[in-house]
Amino acid sequence: MSLRELILKARSCRRFHENERIPRQLLVEWVDLGRHCPSAGNVQPLKYFLSVEPETNAAIFPMLRWTGGLAEGQGPAEGERPAAYVAILLDKNISAKIDCDHGIVAHAILLGAVEAGFAGCMIGAIDREGLRVALNLPGHLEIALVVALGRPNETIVIDAVGPDGDTGYYRDARGVRHVPKRSLEDIIVKP
Repeated sequence: MSLRELILKARSCRRFHENERIPRQLLVEWVDLGRHCPSAGNVQPLKYFLSVEPETNAAIFPMLRWTGGLAEGQGPAEGERPAAYVAILLDKNISAKIDCDHGIVAHAILLGAVEAGFAGCMIGAIDREGLRVALNLPGHLEIALVVALGRPNETIVIDAVGPDGDTGYYRDARGVRHVPKRSLEDIIVKP
């Protein structure tokens, strides 16, 4: 797959084949992709919590707000939940603040997953204190993002934003999720 194909396929998936496990080693490989990404000031303040066990996944799932854009509620139903998670953490012993590093590495993880035939969803709407307790994380590790991962169990298509300018994503009657994207002409500012 070309880089363009990977990026076009790397949509925020919200329905997975929950019982299809992801080997922990794949998560390690995807985190290694993120480790090699640029870091603001080359500070490299991120750490990672990896979850592939159903019990830990079950503790993580309710701490995440899955979607504000779809009417179906708080995310995937049982049987369609992620098979794995990567929690991206800021180590405050290294840096008091996070710049853009967590977004860069989350996308690298997602691209690695897509290349391997999986999918994911970057989630920033998190009950951070609840998740800290559930994962027994020490106080110097701050939760930045969670990347949910699994074998995709939904079809996602990219559409053009309509004349009304609505960028809201939705599912059609067949369950296909539509994600409107602005045109290239609309986002490039002309002098």
